[in-house]
Amino acid sequence: MPVVGIIGNAYLLNDQYPVHSGGVMNSAAIRDVSGALPLIVPADPELVSVEELRATCDGFLFTGGRPNVHPEEYGEEPTEAHGAFDRARDAIALGLIRACVAEGQPILAICRGFQEVNVAMGGSLYPEIRDLPGRDNHRMPPDGTLEEKFALRHDVTFTEGGVFHRLMGSQVVRTNTLHGQGIKRAGERVVIDGRAPDGTEEALYIDGAPGFALGVQWHPEYRAGEDPVSRPLFEGFGAAVARWAAGERPEKLKSA
Repeated sequence: MPVVGIIGNAYLLNDQYPVHSGGVMNSAAIRDVSGALPLIVPADPELVSVEELRATCDGFLFTGGRPNVHPEEYGEEPTEAHGAFDRARDAIALGLIRACVAEGQPILAICRGFQEVNVAMGGSLYPEIRDLPGRDNHRMPPDGTLEEKFALRHDVTFTEGGVFHRLMGSQVVRTNTLHGQGIKRAGERVVIDGRAPDGTEEALYIDGAPGFALGVQWHPEYRAGEDPVSRPLFEGFGAAVARWAAGERPEKLKSA
């Protein structure tokens, strides 16, 4: 069975005990829909290296997380609006994304992962998109059940005939939304392939990447096996990971 490394998050349990964790929904989506073995990765350069991870896993899922990418990674000073950070995850994730993109090793990025891909490719982020003129509040509702928090809240429109349109079989889909930050400047080769009605970037791919390199700002791991938008995304990722595990290597661009 192919192995997918799920980039974990660090936090303090009961404000004392350090933990590396990953959401159950992410693991279930990888196992049940992508058909791969989920392996939670401790995203800390003191524990693992990019080279070790790439040798162990066939692909990577870059998940959401409460801490944000540190703005120093895209040349800006931190403010209170930027929120909490995880510099250890930054140190692993950004380099791992660049290596996978260059070599064609499959990656799927969700929420913070979506933002990590943009920063890894030289892009920048807005600390709080709901503060921008004309933008909606994309953050998770503070109260309610899990179903209410992950409810479908807005459409995403893909580029006609583009990567996501072909993958989904539809140009307009309905998604949840649980994020505060968003793309300010797209990174080199980052193609914005889907947007929310307020213009917020919701889907991307890396132009010229030899392998599967897609990211979404919403959370497709929620009911991934049932949702008509989530399922093709995880199935497409699973197929790419299976090809990598079987020894197939995409032809790299000369510039990669």
